[in-house]
Amino acid sequence: MVTHVSAEAKGDERGALLAFVAEQRGGVRRALLGLTDEQASSRPSASELSLAGLLKHVAEVEQGWIARAKGEPPTTHRDESNWHECFVLTGDETVESQLAYYEKVAAATETFIRAVPSLDDTFELPKTSWNPKDEWLSMRWLCLHLIRETARHAGHADIIRESLDGATAFELVAKEQGTSWG
Repeated sequence: MVTHVSAEAKGDERGALLAFVAEQRGGVRRALLGLTDEQASSRPSASELSLAGLLKHVAEVEQGWIARAKGEPPTTHRDESNWHECFVLTGDETVESQLAYYEKVAAATETFIRAVPSLDDTFELPKTSWNPKDEWLSMRWLCLHLIRETARHAGHADIIRESLDGATAFELVAKEQGTSWG
């Protein structure tokens, strides 16, 4: 899991943007290290957010944005009637299955962004309850939005994880790598 983004290769703006998305995905994944599904689904604060729910949400959101950029509907349709389900595991969903799904979404994002002819290419985002007007967005905007969205929730994940057991991101990485932090 990326914890530092190195400077991009000269002229590789796509690589730089994708590396920052990957770094933030790593923050969400890192927060789940060593937890059971029950721990990951718990809500240790006044918030309704859980680590499992955040994982599911960021995976769904990323998949949805890439689908829209391709001119396709998102795999999962969310509206007012089922929006709450994007923040909780339902049915037979597990943290493991959501991590696997997130890996597939990440690979699809990488493939798509690497394949578009230009980051200046645009796609239409129609007016919705959360988007006040029809607008055209660039692939660059899409990458920056994915960084912002994922980073926001990676920050939430850090706070939730620390609330669960006091573990910080750097301690979790050090433990995973068999090194010490400090």
